[in-house]
Amino acid sequence: MGIILSTEKPEDYEEVINLTDLAFKDMPFSNHKEGELVHKLRKGPNFVEELSIVAKLDGKIIGHILFTKLYIKDVEKSYETLELAPVSVLPEYQRKGIGSMLINEGLKRAKEMGFKSVMVVGHPDYYPRFGFQKAEKYNIKSSIEVPADVFMAIELIENGLKDVAGTLIYPEEFA
Repeated sequence: MGIILSTEKPEDYEEVINLTDLAFKDMPFSNHKEGELVHKLRKGPNFVEELSIVAKLDGKIIGHILFTKLYIKDVEKSYETLELAPVSVLPEYQRKGIGSMLINEGLKRAKEMGFKSVMVVGHPDYYPRFGFQKAEKYNIKSSIEVPADVFMAIELIENGLKDVAGTLIYPEEFA
């Protein structure tokens, strides 16, 4: 497959929303508002343009990933991190490695940009293959109620979460 990964452009926005809705249409764990989430996150103050990545095949967008800046807060400090959400691949292209390509590219870019960590709420059998571990290992909790086994973190640099503890604050876009 001749898949090309590139930064999402404004002219891709509508196609990405449609792709995201299709990608989650038959997912039992979905609230079926992932396309709306992408739209809201793009308009929010924590949108990182370079970390909204599309996968194209023959000019058609078949996958998308988005990383958004969030903050882990404790009583005294606030620590910048990223949230990976969502990863979307058209149903007919799922289970072909496209999601993995997008995740690996996103993590690489995030590290190059100087981010130290990424958080995700995701499948506990999928994300550990990229190095994600339960966030509770780092004494990080979520401001939204999620089971501990699906709330995960990865350090992009050695000790990227050392001395970081607290609660990951999800903005209203995630509500």
